[in-house]
Amino acid sequence: MSKSIKFCLLYRDMWQSSGKYMPRVDQLNQVAQPIIDMGCFTRVETNGGGFEQINLLFGENPNIAVREWTQPFNDAGIQTQMLERALNGIRMNPVPADVRRLMFRVKKAQGTDISRSFDGLNDIRNLENSIKFANEEGMVSQAALCVTDSEVHTVEYYINLADQLINLGAQEICIKDMAGIGRPVSLGKIVSGIKAAHPDTLIQYHGHSGPGFSVASILEVARAGAEIIDVAMEPLSWGTGHADLLTVHAMLKDAGFDVPDINMSAYMKVRSLTQNFIDDFLGYYINPKNRHMNSLLIGPGLPGGMMGSLMADLENNLKSLNKWLTKRNKPTISQDEILIKLFEEVEYIWPKMGYPPLVTPYSQYVKNVALMNVMQVLKGKERWSMIDDNTWDLLIGRSGKLPGTLDDELVQMANSMGKEFYTGVPQDLYPDALEDIKADMLAQGWELGQDNEELMEYAMHPDQYKAYKSGKAKESFEADLAARKEKTNSSMASVVKSPSGDFAQPTSMNIDVNGEKFQVHISYDESTTKPLGKVEKEPQKEMSTNGRLLEISAPIEGNFMLTKTAGEQGVKVGDQVKVGDVVGYIEAMKVYNAIAADKAGTVVEVCATDGSSIEEDEIIIKLQ
Repeated sequence: MSKSIKFCLLYRDMWQSSGKYMPRVDQLNQVAQPIIDMGCFTRVETNGGGFEQINLLFGENPNIAVREWTQPFNDAGIQTQMLERALNGIRMNPVPADVRRLMFRVKKAQGTDISRSFDGLNDIRNLENSIKFANEEGMVSQAALCVTDSEVHTVEYYINLADQLINLGAQEICIKDMAGIGRPVSLGKIVSGIKAAHPDTLIQYHGHSGPGFSVASILEVARAGAEIIDVAMEPLSWGTGHADLLTVHAMLKDAGFDVPDINMSAYMKVRSLTQNFIDDFLGYYINPKNRHMNSLLIGPGLPGGMMGSLMADLENNLKSLNKWLTKRNKPTISQDEILIKLFEEVEYIWPKMGYPPLVTPYSQYVKNVALMNVMQVLKGKERWSMIDDNTWDLLIGRSGKLPGTLDDELVQMANSMGKEFYTGVPQDLYPDALEDIKADMLAQGWELGQDNEELMEYAMHPDQYKAYKSGKAKESFEADLAARKEKTNSSMASVVKSPSGDFAQPTSMNIDVNGEKFQVHISYDESTTKPLGKVEKEPQKEMSTNGRLLEISAPIEGNFMLTKTAGEQGVKVGDQVKVGDVVGYIEAMKVYNAIAADKAGTVVEVCATDGSSIEEDEIIIKLQ
């Protein structure tokens, strides 16, 4: 009898691996039944990870979305699974244990069957509570092995890790190949080793297709004993996403496995709806480069799940960097050039940072440091000159134990900054806080929600939840979407058919002459294609200067904040500032970057507004 292989559709991760946003709840409701009608999925990934934060960002209640999205699959007997980040819950930074416990209770009540829990460092101390809480709430606890390729991440390392997680109570194991750089034969050996010791433990394989290994890896793990394979489908398969259902299905069927039939009429319906969602608004947030596979990713090992945000970050930072270079009459750099520099820098710094598996949030941290290093070096500055607080927590052990050894240079930097290395249980650093959070919500007149789901949401994503409740999130999203649509329409309108009908010609362009910016509008008379130009000088910001004042400027662009926590006091006029003092933070690339004063003096003006967006080199404070 042929061995049966089942499939899980990664409908959430398909979107997150391609761009920034997921479909709205009304769109998810449209596509649920056609997915069910396809008849080939045992499981569907419905929520978890960044899904709920994304809902909040475009002004939608994530709890309503999760309940409505999971219900049709619950009714059809298809298991729903979520992704959670152990110590970090469903956000980017650590969560108190009582908030984590509430999350599992809420997710079970909302209809989620399986909790796929992973820790970015594969630290079993962080996963222990996830396994315990999932089992307590009657969920299937699936523990993930974050796969990467390094001298410390061996086949034996992963087999031993799985053994410890199963002994802690994990009911299933996921081989989480988040960057798709796991080598197929090695992955097969890992699965075989786990099955030899735990033949009854179900193994599910999750692999991104980016570097090109995933199809071979799927065949190897299936032959070694994996029972369920995660897949995507057109138009969001491949690229930085996952292998396509049709390809995997045909390959495994040819290899002699028993695979479920696919209702192709329903498949085409899902495919069509997904394309409609892209055309509606989601496509404005999908970088075309994320739709291509790239073997250059083998080296840096960056995961598919973060490539959507990476390209957005790269676009913003490249614009800022080139502005800086242009001001100083230096040659600018292209997106491809900075991308290669970024990949090379990740390869260089990853071993020095102790080989943290490149998965959320640590992939973001390593990428952020690498990008900052590249930008600082291009500006003639030193490496490591901008490391955010979250990354320092990773490096000094507050997030868990690094798989490798931290480089001496970083150890010395930490010591010189007075940072203490931590070897205890990371959860102990984050005491229970749910009662205080609950009191805060009630004081604001907010409801705790069905099964305390609104309380859980606020506890997980306080800033985003406040913006959602105030309406600012929806307002900002709609303004951003309108700007993107306008930019697209303007780009299309700026190239028109010439009077002769032979070729397209521009109607406007921006030019830079010796540092001065001009916008040129071009028209054509009726008898010739010779352009008649009208030049308008782009208005420039006037900068007031005073030789007696010292200025501290923003090192990067992002959202400026005077403080990071509620108890922190921001700088104000009259304060004395020493070199090295933190004078504010810039939120960029999902982390808070502390701004250290490079000058000393008395604050005479705070120029940047708390909570406002700020450009690189913009003045933050003035000193005397």
